[in-house]
Formats: sequence, C-alpha cells, structure tokens
Amino acid sequence: MAGIIDLIGNTPMVELTKLNPNPNVKIFAKLEGNNPGGSVKDRAALNMIRSAMERGEIKSGTKLVEATSGNTGIALAMIASLYNLDIELVMPSSSTRERTLTMQAFGAKVTLLDSIEICRDYAEEKGATEGYYLLNQFANSDNYMAHYKTTGPELWNDTQNKITHFVSSMGTTGTIMGCSRYLKEKNKSIQIVGCQPTEGASIPGIRRWPIEYLPKIYEPERVDRVMDVTQNEATQMARRLAKQEGIFAGMSSGGACAAAIKLAEELKEGVIVFIACDRGDRYLSSDLFG
Repeated sequence: MAGIIDLIGNTPMVELTKLNPNPNVKIFAKLEGNNPGGSVKDRAALNMIRSAMERGEIKSGTKLVEATSGNTGIALAMIASLYNLDIELVMPSSSTRERTLTMQAFGAKVTLLDSIEICRDYAEEKGATEGYYLLNQFANSDNYMAHYKTTGPELWNDTQNKITHFVSSMGTTGTIMGCSRYLKEKNKSIQIVGCQPTEGASIPGIRRWPIEYLPKIYEPERVDRVMDVTQNEATQMARRLAKQEGIFAGMSSGGACAAAIKLAEELKEGVIVFIACDRGDRYLSSDLFG
C-alpha cells in the first residue's frame, strides 16, 4: 500500500491537440496539478522537509515558518502534517481564500500580510529566533534538487529523450533550475525557456522580482531565454486550456502555455514541454474563470 507521499511525482504529460499552431511541433503539458497537494510544489516541499530532517536540522518540536504565494504553502502544510510538525505560513492578503482554507485544513497557522516581499522579511526574522526553522525556498538548494531528482528525469523519459524545449514559469525558480541541470546533462542543445510577467503585470505564481529579492538559487546562465507574458495572455490562455484542451489549471500555467505556443510558432520542428503548475480550482473565488 502506498502512502500519500508515494504519490508525489510521476505526473501525467498530455499533448495539446487544439491550441498548437504548428503541426511540425509537439507541445506537451506536464500536469503537476495531479500531485496529491495539487501542484508542482509538492516535490520541493517534500525534499526540503525530508532533507532537513535527515540532516538533523528539523527535530520534534521545531516550528517551521515559510513565506509563500500559495502552492508551496499548501504543499508544506500537507507534508508537515504527515511528519507531525507545526508550521506557520506567511502569505499575501491578496491570495485566494481557497489557499488559506486548504492550508488550515492541513493544520497550518496562516499569517496574512500586505505583499510577498513583506512576507519574506517576516519569515526570515521569525526563522532567526530560537525554536523556528525557516525553509526558505528562495535560497534552499533542496528546492531545485527536487526537480533535478524527479521532474527532469520524468521529462526526459516521458518524451523518449526527444524533448527539445522546456518552458517553465519562474517564481522561486526551483523548477527551472533543477530541470535545467538535469536536461542539460542529458543534451546540451535542449533549450530552457523561462517566462516572467511583463512590467506591472500580476500573475499568481510568476514573479518579476526586485533585484534585492531575486531568489538566491537562481542562476541566469541556466536559462537560455526568458519570455515576457502579459496578464491578459496568461488569463486568456488559462481559460482556453480549460475550454479547448480540458486542462483545468491556474494563471501561471496559462502563462507558460502562452510562451510555449509563441515558441512553437517560431520553430520548424521540435518537442516542447511546459509545466502546468497547479489546478484551476485554486482560483475559483478569483475572476480568472469568471
């Protein structure tokens, strides 16, 4: 019998049949919403907590604290509950109600503050006090190593080693850093494409960080190209994914899909895989599908 942790990873990959503009290019969505916690962040959450426990940094009675825009928090709340660990999650007050309720359902304490930057400052201050452990997904190598160990090999194997382009939204950048490391070891010619919001755009899960908040795990040389996505492009593509492809995913997935489709229009041939980060039901109280 498998426990819930054993169901993290090995997510399905499906080909776009309606939205792909180029018959000589294949576009696949990696459906990370199929993880038990509902997003790609299950992978990193498990690896960050498990690795810290193995190193003896987290013990019984240690209180975890982490800043999150949502999906990492839900994943951490789920994993922490399985290991009987207390956790406080610090989240922007603009986050959807579904996120807060899900974290609380897993037993987490949720603190809402004005912005993700303020949340990060708060979590770092609290993590420096005795009895608290800051996971710090933005600077934690266990974040990207989760994807080096699991997501990258899945992308390689599921495309029968034929992947030519990997597209990922960039938030903490853990997914793109880990997958880049693995895929480039397999084939240096694989193009790693990150997507970020245009100036002033607000897309949950994708960030254009101020330089002082740029994730420490981010290494720009591991990304071959960065594509900007507008808020409207991400929103419209999330809606089209649901209506035309039957893929119910969030706004960051819409952004990654929009970038993948732009990329397909430029290519003569290729195999593109983009990360569909989470499920659309996380956004039902927002106007994403309204």
